[in-house]
Amino acid sequence: MSVEDKIKRAEEIYYRRKNQEMPDREVLKKPTSRKNIKLFKKMIKQIIICLLVYSICYIVINNNYIFSEDFTQKAREILSQDINLPETYNMILEKLNTIKQEVPETTENEVVEEKSKEEIQNNDENIGGAEELSPTQEQNVENIETTGTTSETNQQPTELSQMEEDVNYIKSTISLIKPVQGTISSMFGLRNPTTASVPKNHTGTDIAAKKGTKIVSATDGKVIYKSSKGDFGKHIKIQINDVIILYAHCNKIYVNEGDTIKQGQEIAEVGSTGNTTGPHLHFEIRYQERCVDPQLILEL
Repeated sequence: MSVEDKIKRAEEIYYRRKNQEMPDREVLKKPTSRKNIKLFKKMIKQIIICLLVYSICYIVINNNYIFSEDFTQKAREILSQDINLPETYNMILEKLNTIKQEVPETTENEVVEEKSKEEIQNNDENIGGAEELSPTQEQNVENIETTGTTSETNQQPTELSQMEEDVNYIKSTISLIKPVQGTISSMFGLRNPTTASVPKNHTGTDIAAKKGTKIVSATDGKVIYKSSKGDFGKHIKIQINDVIILYAHCNKIYVNEGDTIKQGQEIAEVGSTGNTTGPHLHFEIRYQERCVDPQLILEL
C-alpha cells in the first residue's frame, strides 16, 4: 500500500468516527493550491525587486555625468585635507576680535553727553530761543525737578482706614487707662476658638485674671446700661462723649445705671459669667456703633 493510499485510508477512518461524509480529494487539495499561488506571487515580487536593484546599480556605474572623474577627484581632495580644529577655532576668534576693534566703542560719558545735548535741544525748541544751559546749570535743574517730584509725592495724603480714623479720634479726645491687671487671652478680630459656642469674630480684648480681681473704669463717664443676661453675663456699659466702653463677664458689679464714674474708680470684679471658658474681663470699645481694637489705643 502506497503512502497516498495510507493517507486516504486514515482520512476515511477519521470521518467515519465523526459520522461525517468524507469530502472529495479535489476539495482537500484546494488549500495546497492556494499556498502554491502565494509562494508564486512572493517569488515574482522578489524577482522584480532584484531587477530594480540591478537596474539602479547599472545606471549608477555607467552614468558619467553625475559621477564624473572631476567630481570624484574634487571630493577626494576635500576628504583628504586634514582639518585642525584648534587652529580653526583660534582663527575664528581672531576674526571676531578684528571686527570688534574696527567698530568704535561708545563710552558711558559720550552717551550722557549725547543725552544732555538732546535735552538742551528739546528745551530750546520748547522755550523758543532761550540761552543754552551749561552742564552745571543742567545738573541743578535736574536736581530741582527730582526734589520737586519727591516732595510732591511725600505731600500726597495717604487714605486712612475706618479703624485708623476711629482710633485717632478716640486718642485725641479721651484719656484711657488699663482696666485690670492680667494677661491677654484673646485679641481683637478673627480667631480660631476651641469651643464651638465661642464666636470667631472677637469684638474686644480678653484680659485673663483671677476671679474677684478688681476692675477699674478706664475713663470718666456715665453708666448707661447694666445687665446679667446674654453671652456677656454680668456686664455694664459706660459712655463718654460718643464712645461706649463695655466691661463683660463680671463676677460682681459695684455701680448702677445712671451713676457718674471717675477714671480709676472700682466698678466690678473679674468673673466667668455668661459664655466663657474661664475668668477674664471682656474689654470692648465702641465708637458710633463700630468696634475698635483696644490694643491700638492703649497698652493692655
